[in-house]
Amino acid sequence: MVAVPIDKKNPEDSQGNDSVFIIKKLRRFISRIITAVIIIIIVWSSFFVISPGEKGIVFNSFSGLKETIYGEGLHFKIPLIEHVIRMNIRTQKQEEEAQAASSDLQDVSTRVAVNFVVDKAQLIEIYRTIGQATGAEDYMQTEIMNPIIQESVKSVTAHYSAEQLISRRPQVKKELDDLIKQRMEKYNIRVLDVSITNFQFSEEFTRAIESKVTAEQNALKEQNNLQVIKFQAQQKIEQSKGEAEAIRIVNEELLKSPKYIDYLTIQKWDGKMPLSLGSGSLLSITGSP
Repeated sequence: MVAVPIDKKNPEDSQGNDSVFIIKKLRRFISRIITAVIIIIIVWSSFFVISPGEKGIVFNSFSGLKETIYGEGLHFKIPLIEHVIRMNIRTQKQEEEAQAASSDLQDVSTRVAVNFVVDKAQLIEIYRTIGQATGAEDYMQTEIMNPIIQESVKSVTAHYSAEQLISRRPQVKKELDDLIKQRMEKYNIRVLDVSITNFQFSEEFTRAIESKVTAEQNALKEQNNLQVIKFQAQQKIEQSKGEAEAIRIVNEELLKSPKYIDYLTIQKWDGKMPLSLGSGSLLSITGSP
């Protein structure tokens, strides 16, 4: 008889083959996950959304800024090559403390608030002018607007004395408004309104102004008192003239008719009979003996 060899598998070889199979399968699974994630990232980065109150411009790493301005909504861009810059087109406010001097060399300080918007049609030029920084708005406000506000305040206040800055406030505001608007236009910034708080001066000048105002108020009070005294005196004069005229008329009537006094007595009688009667009825009414 011929003996047939029996193929016996090594248990260790079987376990090794299973481990290799699992590792390969796990690698394929991880590779698929990484591929899916990369695809999702690419697809996700291919779109961008512009929110209300914003406009978008796109910078291409090879060709530079594109000439298209994107409005609100969903838009497409080339992933990893194109980057979106969002520009604020809402009304914005910039406040700045300004120091200056009046024409009579008084130190003046005030706070200026400027409401403005950027020119929507010139966003690309604005971005080019301001710079390629992510904080473009901060740069615009600190490096462009604040110096313009400071210089404009100094230029306007130099034409007025300290007292005129207070008494001609509307005129000063208009000149400051016009000057700031003019200087902002070349940066494609449209100024809507300029507000200024009360002008502040040195303590010495403030005390001098307060003293002057107090003196003027006291003088006005004395003037009013004098007018009252004059009016009262005029009333007394007119009253005296009236009494003198009445006496004159009575005297004239007495000269014309002696009985006029009896007529006046009857006019003044209150209707009550006297307690005693004299020789004449009319004299009895007046109470004459």
